[in-house]
Amino acid sequence: MTEIQGTQKRPSITQVALASWIGTSIEWYDFFLYGTAAALVLGPLFFSPSFSPIAAQLSAFATFWVGFAARPVGGIIFGHFGDRIGRKTMLILTLVIMGIATFLVGCLPTFSAIGIWAPICLVILRIFQGIAVGGEWGGAILMATEHAPAHRRGFYGSWPQMGVPAGLILSSLMFSLVSTSFSKPDFLAFGWRIPFLLSFVLVIVGLFIRLRITETPDFERLKAEQAVVRMPIIDVVRHWSNLKYVLLAAGAFVLSNGSFYIYITFSVSYGTTVLNVPSSVILNGILIAAAALAFVLPVAGALSDRYGRLPIYLIGAGLTMLSAFPIFWLIDTRSPVLITLGLCLGMFTTALMYGPQAAFYSEMFGTGVRYSGASLGYQGASIVAGGLAPFIATALLGIFGHVSWPISVYIIILAIITFVSAYLAGETRTPAVIAAEAVAAKAGVESI
Repeated sequence: MTEIQGTQKRPSITQVALASWIGTSIEWYDFFLYGTAAALVLGPLFFSPSFSPIAAQLSAFATFWVGFAARPVGGIIFGHFGDRIGRKTMLILTLVIMGIATFLVGCLPTFSAIGIWAPICLVILRIFQGIAVGGEWGGAILMATEHAPAHRRGFYGSWPQMGVPAGLILSSLMFSLVSTSFSKPDFLAFGWRIPFLLSFVLVIVGLFIRLRITETPDFERLKAEQAVVRMPIIDVVRHWSNLKYVLLAAGAFVLSNGSFYIYITFSVSYGTTVLNVPSSVILNGILIAAAALAFVLPVAGALSDRYGRLPIYLIGAGLTMLSAFPIFWLIDTRSPVLITLGLCLGMFTTALMYGPQAAFYSEMFGTGVRYSGASLGYQGASIVAGGLAPFIATALLGIFGHVSWPISVYIIILAIITFVSAYLAGETRTPAVIAAEAVAAKAGVESI
């Protein structure tokens, strides 16, 4: 460790956390662009004109789900190599893959030009987006939490989590600008492509930043001890002590993941097609709500350092359950102010879970399998939660008519699953863990 530290000056935790936040913001900007486009333009542009409007919308949300289905694949691939080679290299690779896929979406011909090949190419690029973001999250949160002191892990772990609202704000702002700057025919013809094409510039910025940060101390200690696990993903699924936390982490994530995408993706199509509210009203509401999310995330992370991960997480799940009906009551008023208030309430309860999540999940696993275990739990939930949520919510509208109460019931079901899973996972921030981490950091041995 002395030799390693002597050859390269280690950046401060603030520099690392800031770099993680910026890089993650760019990745989520690319991922969220697709969700907004799926709600606004992909249905009529990339699917057969013979489809009814709701069938085209369901098809667009189905391709949106494909990205979530690919996320566990990315978690497995990049989790394996992240535990074998290191966190930094994987973060660079995922950013490149995401940037190329997003740029190419902006270049795709539509159904009117190439027929069935249009949705096929769209699905392929969405798969690459999913693989990239599936591998990125684990590396980003470990880059922050493994550099952070044990007693501040919740706070600094929330920084890459803030990349989600930052990416959402940027993508929503871009779509809001282009949708209001062009007439509807021009927006459908070429305006929607501009946010996708601009992602190329952001990726260059992200690469410059990520190339400047160093590998985490925990992984360097692992290599110095020659204790790198040969097949980390196998160790995760083979040993019950790891597998149970993968399953509980997945269950603990279904609510924040599912409700989040209902609020930021389904609400756009619900507001414009059912409530007949201008898309700019919903997009602007999402912008303000995302800003509220960004503000609450580090506060929730810091509170988890003081009171524990579990209490803050359970409070978030409970409040999400209690607010499921009121949020849609506010949205159903069609009032821009009340719609924004409802979306802000949804983001606030989500932040109470998502803020401590990075530290919560990283503390569930040992250093040798941490990237694989945390990624598999997090990304595994995305298949049945966030990826399916807009599709299920749209289908519920078709089954029950244009009413919102089934959506609220759906959110409550997700809340019950998350509350039970988080409770069973238990508290991971214990005095014994913090003391052991402090001793390990001084002695230069592997952290718990």
